[in-house]
This record gives sequence, structure tokens and C-alpha cells, in this order.
Amino acid sequence: MHESTATLSDGPKTAVSPSFGLRAGTLSPLETLAQSVSTIAPSTSPTLTVPLVFALAGDGTCLAYALALGLIVLVALCVARFARESASPGSLYEYTRGALPPAFAALTAWALFFAYAMTAASVIGGFLNYAYVFLGPLGRYIPAALLASGSAAVATWVAYRDIKISARLMLWIETISVVLIACVVALTLISHGLHFDRAQFDLHHISLGGLRLGGMLAIFSFVGFESATTLGAEAREPLRTIPRAVIGSALLAGVFFLVCSYGEVLGFRGAPTSLATSNAPMRYLASRAGISTAGVIIDAGVLVSMFAATLACVIAASRVLLLMAHNGLAHGRLRQTHRHNQTPAAASVVAGLAALATLAAVPAFAQAPAAPASGPMSVDKTTIGALWANPTSKAVLEKDVPGIDQYMDQIKDMTLAQVAPMSQGAIDDAKLKQIQADLDKASGK
Repeated sequence: MHESTATLSDGPKTAVSPSFGLRAGTLSPLETLAQSVSTIAPSTSPTLTVPLVFALAGDGTCLAYALALGLIVLVALCVARFARESASPGSLYEYTRGALPPAFAALTAWALFFAYAMTAASVIGGFLNYAYVFLGPLGRYIPAALLASGSAAVATWVAYRDIKISARLMLWIETISVVLIACVVALTLISHGLHFDRAQFDLHHISLGGLRLGGMLAIFSFVGFESATTLGAEAREPLRTIPRAVIGSALLAGVFFLVCSYGEVLGFRGAPTSLATSNAPMRYLASRAGISTAGVIIDAGVLVSMFAATLACVIAASRVLLLMAHNGLAHGRLRQTHRHNQTPAAASVVAGLAALATLAAVPAFAQAPAAPASGPMSVDKTTIGALWANPTSKAVLEKDVPGIDQYMDQIKDMTLAQVAPMSQGAIDDAKLKQIQADLDKASGK
């Protein structure tokens, strides 16, 4: 027999949801907010999504995020309206179940489950890509399958173990990462004199087509803001805390994205490479602000944040699957919850496996590190990453282009000849000839 979760609402259509064997009323408002914030994974957007949005919108990146924020807030208000009247582990599925025919409700349920599973898969893919950036040369010794399986397995185990531990872990991970990124962006703004960068808001020089496409991509940064609605059985006073978490997570993340996108576009002005091609923009900005150690810590924080996002997606997907099983849309065994942990044990395992299976279907989900240059080495044809991986050519770069290592993450896939036009005279034609001569000499030509 299921325990009931007491709920309060100002409206006449309040739904009292059973706990479905979950630990009723255990999550505080802050821990409920952590679910939505962790699914959004705000610390990953400045490093992964903002450069992609910049590639489409250019100087209009901040405006693209403002457009995305406005649209997401409107959706959040709609979701919050439903969340004030009903609370259950089913999230949006439960809302459609009460208003639409059963076929549409079932379609919503499966779509929601696979949306969370695929989001988890995409986050694991981002984890892999960024892990190789973070690990550098060491990455070639670690198989991508091992990193992916390990991330999914640990996330599934934590979700299986205890929802309260999961919520607190996600909250601390995101808080530390966001604070560090905010410090780097603040120092970037201060180093530029805290002036208003009009170019980022001048519509005469911003492509409206690029702004539209950039805004659509920026929406991806907010994916998962509604996931707190899956905690209807476990949140305290869910009809109050969940709507606040949905709206609050969208607003908090949106403001953070606006500040970061503005700071990153400003910080990369005059850089030897574009923000659009940067693999680790926060590391570059931290180095430029004189706190290179913070860049390394942020990179580590982003990795852990991606794990937290994977965990949040597994938690949300497992609870949707739990309610689906109770309503006959999934196998009956998925209704079972762990007697001691009071978590949807079987559904958590299935959610984790679904995320991993989705990722396994992708032929290549991580880029291998550059192989060391061998044979003839050229400033026109050999990438800087390959030159850097070879001890002989690395010594030439260190001698002829001192300080190039601090830009390595941004330029490793480019050749010296490609970087030269963006180097503000640091690498001119004479310098290229000198480097080529030194490479030929080092290789015994």
C-alpha cells in the first residue's frame, strides 16, 4: 500500500499523489531546485554551447541567449501552472494524462523518457570530448568506451542509492563550477574596463538570420529545466516548491548565460583564435586574466558537472518510467522500488542502460588526440597539435613561438600558416620561414 503525499494548492483541482514507494517529502526546496539546475548543467554551456552559438550569431550571441531566455520563461510559466495543481513522478506525462486521450498521454510518456535518456547520452558524449581536452596526451591511453561506461555506471549507482545524496551532490558540483566561471568572467570584464560593448547589441552589424539560428541553439542550454516536476512524490510541499524550481532554474540559468556569453565574446576580441573554434574557452580566458590555475579547475568542474547532468537525467527518466509501469505502459517489474533506499531501482538501471545504448549507437563519439608528427613536418600541412605531440618539433615551437602552449587547446587542430593571420604579427612570413627551417634542421633534412 502506498503512502500519500500531502499537497496544498490555491486552486480547486489539486491532485493528491501517492508516493509510489518513493521517499515522500524528503527533498528541501533547494534540493528540488538542484534537480532542474543540474539537468540544465549551466557550467557546461559557457564551455561547449556558447562557442557554437557564436559560430552562428557572432556578436549577437548575447542577444541570442536573451531571445532563448524569453521563450523558455514563457514555457516555464505554463509548466508551473500545471505543477501548482498536480504533483507526481510523471512530470509532463501526468499533466497530459489528465487532459488528453490515452494514446497522446502514452506518446508523451515515451517521448519524455527517451528525451531524458538521449539528453543523458549527449551529456556523456560531451563528457568524453571534454575529458580528452582536459587529459591532453594522457587521453590516448584511455578508451572512450571505458570513460562512457564508467560515467553512466556511477550515475546509475548514485541514482539507485539515495535521492537525497544525489540532490546534494548535484547542488555542490554545480555551485562550485558556476562560482569559478563567474569569477573568470568577472575578471575578464574588469580587465576590459567594465565598458559597455555596443558591438554586441548593434543590429546593423548582426545578421538576423544568424541571430535566429543562434537563438534556437541557445535553447538547448536550457534543456531539462522542467525536470524538478519528476520529484512530485519526494519534494516537500511539491505544489509550491516545484513551480518555483521550474521558473527559478530557468531564470537563474538564463541570467548566468547572458553574463557568460557577453563576457566570452568580449574576452576573445583580439585573441589569436576565434571563440567559435575554441575547445576550452574558459581556460583561455582564465589564462588571459592571469589565473590560469582557475582554468584547469574549471575544466575539471565542467567534467564533473557533466556527470551531475547525467545523474539528473537518469533520476528524471527513472521516475517517469516508474509511473509508466504503474499505468501499464512499461513492464510491471519497473514499478518496484528499493525497500531501504526508496528509489526506483529497476527503472534507474534501465534509464542508465538506455542512455549508454543511445551513445553506443553513434559511430564515433569522441575525437582521438592528435598523433605525433612523423616524417616531413610543415608549417602549411602539419597541425600544431601534431607538432606539439612530437618532442623534436615541440622544442622548435617552444623556441620560436614562446607562450604558444597557453593557446594550444584553441589552435591544436590548425596549422601555423592558418594561425598566422590571427596572431597580430606574432607569426609573420619571416617567422614561418624560420620555423620551417628549424623543423627541417631538427628532422635531419
